[in-house]
Amino acid sequence: MNKGNIGVTSDNIFPVIKKFLYSDHEIFLRELISNAVDATQKLKTLSSVGEFKGELGDTRVRVSLDKNKKTLTVSDHGIGMTAEEEDQYINQIAISGAESFLDQYKDKAEAIIGHFGLGFYSSFMVANKVEIYTQSYKDEAKAVHWSCEGTPEFQMEDTIKAERGTDIVLHIDDEFTQYLEDATIEGLLKKYCKFLPVEIAFGKKKEWKDGKQVELDEENIINDINPAWMRKPADLKDEDYDKFYHELYPTQFDEPLFHIHLNVDYPFHLTGILYFPKIKNNMDIHRNKIQLYCNQVFVTDEVENIVPEYLTLLHGVIDSPDIPLNVSRSYLQSDNNVKKISGHITKKVADKLAELYKNDRADFEKKWDDIKLFIQFGMLSDEKFYERAIGFTLLKNLDGKYATLEEYKAQVKEAQTDKDGNLIMLYTNDPAAHYTFIERAKAKGYDVLLMDGELDVHAMSQFEQRSASVGDKSASADEQSASAGDKTGMLRFVRIDSDTIENIIRKEDVKKDEYSDEQKEGLRKAFETFLPKEDKLNYYVTPEAAAEDALPVFLTQNEFMRRMKEMSAHQQGMNFYGQMPDQYNLVLNTSHPIIKDLVAKMTSETVMEQPETKEGEEPKAAVEKTVYTLSGEDEKLKQLIDIAFLASGLLKGEGLAKFVNRSIELLG
Repeated sequence: MNKGNIGVTSDNIFPVIKKFLYSDHEIFLRELISNAVDATQKLKTLSSVGEFKGELGDTRVRVSLDKNKKTLTVSDHGIGMTAEEEDQYINQIAISGAESFLDQYKDKAEAIIGHFGLGFYSSFMVANKVEIYTQSYKDEAKAVHWSCEGTPEFQMEDTIKAERGTDIVLHIDDEFTQYLEDATIEGLLKKYCKFLPVEIAFGKKKEWKDGKQVELDEENIINDINPAWMRKPADLKDEDYDKFYHELYPTQFDEPLFHIHLNVDYPFHLTGILYFPKIKNNMDIHRNKIQLYCNQVFVTDEVENIVPEYLTLLHGVIDSPDIPLNVSRSYLQSDNNVKKISGHITKKVADKLAELYKNDRADFEKKWDDIKLFIQFGMLSDEKFYERAIGFTLLKNLDGKYATLEEYKAQVKEAQTDKDGNLIMLYTNDPAAHYTFIERAKAKGYDVLLMDGELDVHAMSQFEQRSASVGDKSASADEQSASAGDKTGMLRFVRIDSDTIENIIRKEDVKKDEYSDEQKEGLRKAFETFLPKEDKLNYYVTPEAAAEDALPVFLTQNEFMRRMKEMSAHQQGMNFYGQMPDQYNLVLNTSHPIIKDLVAKMTSETVMEQPETKEGEEPKAAVEKTVYTLSGEDEKLKQLIDIAFLASGLLKGEGLAKFVNRSIELLG
């Protein structure tokens, strides 16, 4: 028997493994299975080139539990190890500068385990003793038994082993007895080893018989050794892709909209299948994630640092040995291979979408509402993706008809260009609430878009900015939005309730009414008296001449301020807008007969007004001023205000009940 110390220059390797890898302790099984698969694959390679002339025989990797002995065993029939190889690969942790390595990486679990070749030693996270029984494929080599109890000391001796390969026996620590449970181990095997290229067996298959589960003679094979992404696209049908999708996501019952098969050999290695899921709402976005594999070994479903954030809305598998899996996030973000892979995936996704749009636009339109969120997210996040996607990005109007941005601009240009040359895109996010405004727009021959998606407000602002900044990309988004009203010949999206339709698409100069400023001031104060007082809601009364057939009183909401508030909910750095109160304009249509009648009923009186003077100034002489007031019309004013709120979908609860009762009284 040989005894010795494991060759690392610090005695602290085991405390470091146990302490700092605690939160990732389940990866021990992934590492041991990966080693067993590697040993099996190497034997197959040696056999294929003639260096191993024996029979391959049974190459399954087996995992077994013995609850009485508190052991977990991983067995393979791979190349095995000689005593010399075991001393080299197990006893000598070949790391240059081991002490500095321990100091530098002691709090980075994945970095210690995978990046420095310590996969086997991850077993000490859950075991208080580990044994290795190994028999090399080489002729005349003796079998070897190695054991260690989680200290730098080990024992190694010759033994007898019936078959080629390696058995690793973990004596599970009392703190981790969950790893002696069948359900726990099967769950981990399915998580990490579901698609490994060598069959993994764990226990026996079971079936229900006479009301209970009965164990069969057949071994329970955990994995699919030839998953869809490793096969040639020409060998797969649509139903194969759909079947694999449900294999990845057993609880996902919807079918994917379409898929993209990735297969790259140069300048990096990348395989995988990405699926476009139906994203109904924000709750669906991260329910199922892209799974990252390395040579068919599951690594993570946290791929935000490997693909652009918007691509994480997709589902599926990415498999690449060229992604450095065990390093820091900052390294991932700066790694050239990762950048190339990310760029390639982005291009492939955009190309697939363009192909679908070109080959079957009708089908693409049917799927648009389900993929719109993803495409908008990509366009907002990545300028290159925007440039690729703008040609197949669709807008939908209230009649359910789709058009690209350029197509739609051409369709409405003649009717919806205002007197200053601005092309106005009308939209609603709530057709029921904006019904009155929509009908007035349609009566003038205008078209209205439906923009009720989570990112629509951001997408509209992006369209406006790109239109305004052709050849000039230096202005910030806020600067361009704020100055939009000062430019001519611009593309503008305006919600249908932001003003009167005559003001939104102004075809002529502002119409003036015959009333004096004093009369309008009196009218304003009369209505202000009965406006509701609510937190974070401001109302401004604005008498102005609208069309005679428009409502006598109606609410509008400034497009810029409302849009900034909506964008602040999704965009950092805009909290200022999010904290501002909602602002509505109560427009008094001075062209309407009802408002004219109210003005006619106003009484006036002349008062002396003392002008304000600044400190040190001589007092100014008082001047005469005409003041208009309206009395005896309280119920009518309340009714008109409620009609305006009702038309905008804002009259609810107690206010709605009072309106109904008042209406009945007025009818009586």
